[in-house]
Amino acid sequence: MGVKIFELVPKTELELTDLTGKRVAIDTSLFLYQFLATIRQPDGSPLTDSKGNITSHLIGLFSRTTKLMQLGIKPSFVLDGKAPVLKKAEQIRRSELKEEAEAKYKVAVKEEDTDAMRKYAARTVRLNKDMIDEAVKLVEALGLPVVQGTGEGEAQAAYLTKEGDVWAAASQDADSLVFGTPRLLRNLAITGKKKKPGQLAFITVKPELIELKSVLSTLNLSQDQLITLAMLVGTDYNYGGIKGIGPKKALKLVTEIKDKDTLFKTVEWDDSCATEWQEIFALFKEPAVNTKYKLEWSSVNDEAVTKLLVDKHDFNAERVAKTLGDLHATASQRSQKGLDTFFK
Repeated sequence: MGVKIFELVPKTELELTDLTGKRVAIDTSLFLYQFLATIRQPDGSPLTDSKGNITSHLIGLFSRTTKLMQLGIKPSFVLDGKAPVLKKAEQIRRSELKEEAEAKYKVAVKEEDTDAMRKYAARTVRLNKDMIDEAVKLVEALGLPVVQGTGEGEAQAAYLTKEGDVWAAASQDADSLVFGTPRLLRNLAITGKKKKPGQLAFITVKPELIELKSVLSTLNLSQDQLITLAMLVGTDYNYGGIKGIGPKKALKLVTEIKDKDTLFKTVEWDDSCATEWQEIFALFKEPAVNTKYKLEWSSVNDEAVTKLLVDKHDFNAERVAKTLGDLHATASQRSQKGLDTFFK
């Protein structure tokens, strides 16, 4: 879910081609969730293979990732580690919301209400370990690096960006900014022409670039103040934030009251949250990250990709072969030295 501060921050629309030659750290879980939520049948159910295994996430991952690669973008994928204990309440809340959506989906099925079926089905998305493991196998077969985070994936992606190992962190949430990523890319998984829910109209979704330096300058904040602002409006560690305080009011408060102790006393933090504010602040200021990672791009393993997608999950063999062929051809055009050199 993340921090709801996007209405305050400056954004720049990009074309995917603007990212050619750039290294990007992708928040894997959010990437897969988007595919699971959007790639569905008319009744809202996910796509599956002949054995009943869900394949929506693999379809989206293969299609989107190979497109990025063909454009000369160099993705890397970051995995969540162990979630902070303080996130447990948020995880329970999300699980309860999914259960509510599942109940409403069953009612919609009985009433044969396809719009409601799609609406509630998208809210029942669950990403399990098997799905993540197969996604990792596909990514690695495509020759792309995977980084296992120690804690939050967004914190890890932010760290890679701060270290200069990638150009930007790709996620839909503002958490990455609060974790300190210099650049945040949004809409990387959903770029393109999309149908408006429940309407015949279409919209064009483009990648958005949000630069931390510009955010802090525009809002006249320090990084510590940005963390404080996020905590006031609510994070994954204190859902809902302080009652009655939205992004604009939070900005006014952190601008006017510089001392954090005074600020949190003023907003009566202890009445809204059982956790000391210092504990949540520290999770953003000094998050747990993996500092011993390797980012190495290698050649595509056609055989491994085909074995996973075609042999195991019934993907169309000709389409997979064509996509891989296009990928090789594009890479060769970009570098006369061949695919191996291109990905190093």
